[in-house]
Amino acid sequence: MKKRLIRLLRPGFGVFFVLLMAFAGAAVYLQYYMLALVEFSVVAVTLIAYLIYWNLRRKNIQKYLHKTMENVTASHGSQPPFPMVALRLEDDTVVYANDAFTRITGFRDQMAERTMDQVIPGFSTDWLSNGKNQYPYDVTLQRRRYRVYGTTVYANDPKAPRLGVLYFTDLTELYQIRDEYIRSRPVVAIILVDNYEELTKNLTEGAISGLHARINDVITKWAEQYGGLLRRLERNRFLMVFEKRDLKRMVDNKFAILEQIHEITSPSGLPVSISVGMGVDAESFEEGFEFAALAMEMALGRGGDQAVVKDRLNFDFYGGRNKEADHRSKVRSRITASSLMELIGQSSQVFIMGHKNADLDAIGAAVGVRCLCRKKGKEAHIILDQEDNAASKLIEQIRQVPEYADSFISGQEALLRSDNRSLLVVVDTNRPDQVENRHLLESITSVCVIDHHRRAADYITPVVVNLHEPYASSASELVTELLQYAVEKKDVLPIEAKSLMAGIILDTKSFNVRTAERTFEAAAYLRQLGADTVEVKKLLQNNFQDTMAKYQIIKAARLYRPEVAIAALNASTSRALAAQAADELLNISGITASFVLYPDGEQVLISARSIGEANVQVILEPLGGGGNTATAGAQIKNSTVKDVLDDLVRSIDKYYEQ
Repeated sequence: MKKRLIRLLRPGFGVFFVLLMAFAGAAVYLQYYMLALVEFSVVAVTLIAYLIYWNLRRKNIQKYLHKTMENVTASHGSQPPFPMVALRLEDDTVVYANDAFTRITGFRDQMAERTMDQVIPGFSTDWLSNGKNQYPYDVTLQRRRYRVYGTTVYANDPKAPRLGVLYFTDLTELYQIRDEYIRSRPVVAIILVDNYEELTKNLTEGAISGLHARINDVITKWAEQYGGLLRRLERNRFLMVFEKRDLKRMVDNKFAILEQIHEITSPSGLPVSISVGMGVDAESFEEGFEFAALAMEMALGRGGDQAVVKDRLNFDFYGGRNKEADHRSKVRSRITASSLMELIGQSSQVFIMGHKNADLDAIGAAVGVRCLCRKKGKEAHIILDQEDNAASKLIEQIRQVPEYADSFISGQEALLRSDNRSLLVVVDTNRPDQVENRHLLESITSVCVIDHHRRAADYITPVVVNLHEPYASSASELVTELLQYAVEKKDVLPIEAKSLMAGIILDTKSFNVRTAERTFEAAAYLRQLGADTVEVKKLLQNNFQDTMAKYQIIKAARLYRPEVAIAALNASTSRALAAQAADELLNISGITASFVLYPDGEQVLISARSIGEANVQVILEPLGGGGNTATAGAQIKNSTVKDVLDDLVRSIDKYYEQ
């Protein structure tokens, strides 16, 4: 834009009025009052005339621009089919708008300058100034959605005002088609009666048929509410296909089918439980079915009785608030024992690894697996952080046994020893970010997992053998069952039996929580092998200082709800003491859930316990935690205790409000 255009758009006569006022002021200073009065009068009249002239000139300029743009479009035979507007970028003042723009905005007075914010409230042109050619948001005008593009006109003179030209593209129909496409995308769902074997045990064919009819009726009515296509695949498995538009209604209704199905009971009084796995946003029906199968695997790995929705990136969980029922099969334990022993025999060496800050359960399960390796004559090492663990007493006793003199090594040493035929057995965790050494996990191709925690979204994969039982009390219980099928009693050392017993006692709180028939069977087997519960009790004892520190944590606890106790500490403490304090808080009458928060370097740790209806794993999951119904924990990096406490309170509120 040339200087003539600058003078055309905004003539600069201000300096002349300043000089005239200066002369008038000089006349007053020299006491020529009549001359000063005349000069002031001339300046006032001239200023009024200038303003009138400038207003008319501005309107003529806008009229000229409007006619010019019309002539340009007329030379092409018609007006542009899209709204268009030109404005000064320095103050966002509109200098031209075509008829299409005036129709969608009501901007009729073309002779009066207005800013874009006055024409379209909230509209900004900062994106043009930043060199972009597309407005970052859509604009809705008269129920139509527009995408805005723009360009900037620069002058050769840097002092010249910049003009911006905006083009409004109507994409309403395109958005409607896109939205309808998204809403109509198919969702593939697998519905599984996850306690079918227990429901039909010892029933006659007539009773089983009646049970099938009632289950089918409830599931069919639920599917009809969402226009779903339902087909039965097996005795206890259904396939459902429906449109994504109805998924939000399912979520808003909190997957009511999960509770409705509980109204059906077997003749023995056992309520029916189902799990639902859904695949969303798949590119094909085949991929959608794969997503649904992964979601179902996740639901069962978390204890069943819940719905899991899997899209291309994430898992979303609904339900799963009830305590897990024991659906384990001894057949699976026997098959897993056989498969694991075969893998051990084929490997060059075995590495056994638990979670960070290994506790009695992780160490107990690890030495149990090492017993399996000794039976097959294979070298086995337990990966352990010798400085940061919660089982120092037990580890010291294990090292005194000749068979375990050099059994504990660091993750770095294991990396140096490993080869392409090495086997890694992960115990007491299923999350890759929680293992003792993640580099070792990623470097070994043959991985087995033995765990009892509810499966998290970021679980270890792939695995060769996976014994994942969220119904079990502990990893030590699962390993004990493997020992019963794989070795003879004489092959188990007393220290190994003691370690496994310690793991079970720790996670069951001395057989007070998460115990079932299989738990006591495993404990009885270990007792026969020489495990002494009195000796295990000594492993759980604290010294005087730790005991006092534990009660200081309890003293810091506060009631958030009548049944929830939260202790938020500003000073660091040991994980063992935090866990013990959380357990101790549950001994207070009326407390059914407890949480202990404390800083640990650049992260905040949470230890949670429950003996009531509250599922602490579900509460901590939004914070990145995991565990099971009665015992859970979380590690939140780069945060403060106050921020984590606020997040925890919100998660507790959300849990109780559902």
